[in-house]
Amino acid sequence: MQLGPMELYQVDAFADQLFKGNPAAVMVLEKFLPADVMQNIAMENNLAETAFVVPRDEPGQYDLRWFTPGMEIDFCGHATIASAHILATELGHQPPFHFHVIIGELIVGVKDDLYQMDAPITALKAADVTPDMGAAFGQSINEAYWAHKNLLLILESEADVRAAEPDLPLIKTLSEDGVIITARGTDFDCVSRYFAPNALVDEDPVTGSAHAAIGPYWAAKLGQSKLTAYQASQRGGILWIDVGTDRMTISGKAVTYLRGEITL
Repeated sequence: MQLGPMELYQVDAFADQLFKGNPAAVMVLEKFLPADVMQNIAMENNLAETAFVVPRDEPGQYDLRWFTPGMEIDFCGHATIASAHILATELGHQPPFHFHVIIGELIVGVKDDLYQMDAPITALKAADVTPDMGAAFGQSINEAYWAHKNLLLILESEADVRAAEPDLPLIKTLSEDGVIITARGTDFDCVSRYFAPNALVDEDPVTGSAHAAIGPYWAAKLGQSKLTAYQASQRGGILWIDVGTDRMTISGKAVTYLRGEITL
């Protein structure tokens, strides 16, 4: 196959400076490439996600797909923010951006320097706390929930979240997708970390989609709809959350790191 050159961008999402937040690659195409080709591009990029965006005929409407190095996924927040950032800053498209994705529609608006993503709330289903859950992180687990395919674990404190030492082989057995650990924050309303070794993402730096579960949990627990959240990975990232009845807004900043092209 001979394709290209094709533009590729890399964005640090949920960050206001380079080398923070979560990096995502973004490619805006006339049509989607074959799935195996997009998967290989994502594997070659070796980032948590590579986003592929195809504009529809109607202004402001886009099809969007996301790939980790190991698989296509059905919801990625930071790569959606990254896609909106590239459309707005590099290609001159006007917000709001309506992204049509596997889970429905995600709408990203822009206010000042914040990208505001309207997203569905992930319902929680209580799960039994097992010894393996605590052993996977070396910490006590207070509560456990299923959040779609992810496992959400509630820890006692921010210090416990930061000090957790993940046992990745054991984490693989807990969930086919990923495992979130979260606790009440000190400087922020809540803190979290996210691990998805089954998707070849050992620890994701900042995970927008995970906050579709984290945000509603802490909004109910704290009795407030507006939250500031911090994902306590090595890179770290800040998210602003506003929880409604059925949907919520997850907001963050973004900065472009790389502009390039690839040829296949």
